[in-house]
Amino acid sequence: MTRKMSRRRLLGQAVCAASAGIGLPMFISCRKDPISETGNANVASEEEDKTPGPNDQIGVGIIGCGRRNAQLQVGRGGQGKQPKCARIVAVADFNIKRAEQWGAKYECPAYQEYRELLDRKDVDVIIYATPEHWHYLPCIHAAQAGKDIYGEQPLSHTIREGRVMVDAVRKYNRVFQVGEQQRSHPAARKAAELVLNGRIGKVREVIGYNYPSPWECNFPGQPIPEELDWDRWCGPNKVVPYNTNLYLSRVPYERTKHWPNEAEENAVGPGWMSFRPYSGGELVNWGCHGLSMVQWVLQMDNSGPSEVWVEPADKLEPLVYNKPEKRDRGDAFTSKTTINYRFANDVVLKLNSTDKRLGGGATFIGDKGQITILRGKYECEPKGLDKDPLPADAIRLIESDNHMQNFFDCVESREEPIMNVESAHRVATLCHLGNIARRLGRPAKWDPEKEEFPGDDEANQYLDCPKRKGYELPKQV
Repeated sequence: MTRKMSRRRLLGQAVCAASAGIGLPMFISCRKDPISETGNANVASEEEDKTPGPNDQIGVGIIGCGRRNAQLQVGRGGQGKQPKCARIVAVADFNIKRAEQWGAKYECPAYQEYRELLDRKDVDVIIYATPEHWHYLPCIHAAQAGKDIYGEQPLSHTIREGRVMVDAVRKYNRVFQVGEQQRSHPAARKAAELVLNGRIGKVREVIGYNYPSPWECNFPGQPIPEELDWDRWCGPNKVVPYNTNLYLSRVPYERTKHWPNEAEENAVGPGWMSFRPYSGGELVNWGCHGLSMVQWVLQMDNSGPSEVWVEPADKLEPLVYNKPEKRDRGDAFTSKTTINYRFANDVVLKLNSTDKRLGGGATFIGDKGQITILRGKYECEPKGLDKDPLPADAIRLIESDNHMQNFFDCVESREEPIMNVESAHRVATLCHLGNIARRLGRPAKWDPEKEEFPGDDEANQYLDCPKRKGYELPKQV
């Protein structure tokens, strides 16, 4: 790799090969020691041994310096590949201490306000891993700033937010990949192609895990850490008293060996990922992975169901946490109602399974057998359905064995990544519809083209949530 290589060429090679869906995707930064295909150092020419200069490197801006972005780790070695180059040039987090820790590690500026990061001309690509209620604005602002985007799942916190995010990405011609890595796993792709090519016959029913919905919380206040802009963290929502159990994503907090110093004093409860109005609960956070498989196999990436209902037909009453407790009590409460979806082809999706393995997939039942997609593998019934290879003219899906690599390849080619913004929006919508059905406690018709409940004002009020002044969805992106 030399300085003579184009920046776009480098961009397409910016990530090391890693097993998507099992191993977490990662960037690697520039290295001075070329690596041979066997993993040994090459005796390189003087030109090859040069580290690409700043103008040849891909500028990455990080928004959200917490647990998940620490897992999307920058700076590791290259697994037997030639050096690749993606350089973090700026980081941002409402917790300035977090941001400064990252800035010190990567020798780059750290900001408490992400809009300052977006103003930098050396930032080409944005990676955000923020709380769910902070997905829509960084996405819209990054698109407006001309940055390509890798955003963590789920795409959006509400259906209306998701549609505006799609509009922004399309208007500014940005490449957007959402972090639903299951689509980049070879086993998931093979299983999906088996179903698509009729190995189980006509699909009649799909069974998914019965994910919990979000709960309400009214935690007592604790002192706000001086390094945290709590008002900004609350974003579009009403500012409530700070509590560690709300601020952290999950409790106990999953610290990593790379960032071991995250404060978690007094943390004993679930975390923001379980509470409305910050999240759609596990139905959205875990559900998007399994329901992504459903949308993919049913070829519904540009559409969705026509009806949704729950059994029993009862409204899910709010469960309010006044003090931090174990999450199990809330899980059992909010998943007591199962969710059903009917698609235009009469396939019915039922979220009624208690098999936690289905959290990353679903069981597809046909008139000749069934295939269950799990996290990183699949199962056939009867066994042997996958024995014979698919014919040359079989239906094939986009091939990707590395989710982040696929994103960077598409940044170079300007093609659609495997989990583009529209597909991600439709998956998130399926999750949101399930939460809405539980709140309604009755059947509701859904128009996937207009993205509304026809003539149903009660249901349509849940398409978005109230937002504070200054955080409104833009009327035009």
